[in-house]
Amino acid sequence: MIPLARKLLDMNQNVFVASGVEHLNLFRTELPGLTYIEFPGFRPGYSRYLPQYIPLLIKTPLLLFHIVREHHRLKKIINDYSIDLVISDNRFGLWNRKTKTAYITHMPLIPFPKPFRFLEFIGIILHRILIRKYSLCFIPDLPGELNLTGRLSHGLKLPGNVRYIGILSRFPAKIQTPPPKLVSFKHNTVILSGPEPQKSIFRKRILSLLRNEKILTLILEGKPETGNEIVMSDNFAFCNHPPSPEMEQMISTAEKIITRAGYSTIMELVSLNKSALLVPTPGQTEQEYLAEYLSSKGLFSSCRQVKLKEGLSFKPVKKTFPSDINGQSSVLLEKALGELLEYH
Repeated sequence: MIPLARKLLDMNQNVFVASGVEHLNLFRTELPGLTYIEFPGFRPGYSRYLPQYIPLLIKTPLLLFHIVREHHRLKKIINDYSIDLVISDNRFGLWNRKTKTAYITHMPLIPFPKPFRFLEFIGIILHRILIRKYSLCFIPDLPGELNLTGRLSHGLKLPGNVRYIGILSRFPAKIQTPPPKLVSFKHNTVILSGPEPQKSIFRKRILSLLRNEKILTLILEGKPETGNEIVMSDNFAFCNHPPSPEMEQMISTAEKIITRAGYSTIMELVSLNKSALLVPTPGQTEQEYLAEYLSSKGLFSSCRQVKLKEGLSFKPVKKTFPSDINGQSSVLLEKALGELLEYH
């Protein structure tokens, strides 16, 4: 949502940011000076032992209640702030009959666990019905064979209001005069993200595996609600959530990168032409698929969290990302946003 908001600001639009309170500090840092609205999303909760889809199934009635509630709350926000356009990230209830709306998702196909994959068509049909309620649906990926989402958004019969908008990244395209180096020492980078308790389990295992590394490891804690100071301990440097320019350099100059297989992180790595070892959150079928798919294409390495006990294995990356991938994405995004604004 950050690169989308920046693009809209470049197009002289007045942007409001609505999110859960845990993300508002991040938006205030990355997009200062806007109007911020507290608008919490659905938080299913996660288990230490059960796959993600089980708590999600149990809480389906709560999800449906939340969809109805956020749909009605959106009406009030539109009236209170005189909103003309609404762009939402995977939030099922933010469509409106009187206002133009865009729904962002990178997976019109929601992947099921392998034993239940034959039921995926039900999710595809329901998602298709939902997408049609919006003016446009934006898929942050490239439309052709060069794509990052595989069967999650390709090879499907998609509604006519779907538009591919290229990859999205907080990190700007390379400029001729780069900023001065903030991180000049040799290091590895670990990017922590995702829900608890799995985030803490992952952190503990990674620290144990990298404790004896000969070079420093930067740990990006993914806590935008806290300070940005760096804390040193042994051969680790811990940083809660650095601003984008610092984070870009911490990632782009790293010898090795270890991260969850979250799609936003993957897009940002691709925008910097950096590969990584992807460790999907256990039970998150989307991350498990993305790690497997991108590893099979030779773009990333992957490892299941349970296999980390055997050590870190960085397989040689076979391919590099096309040099014009950011350029293609910029053209697609500008075209899609132009269509949405023209709609209005």
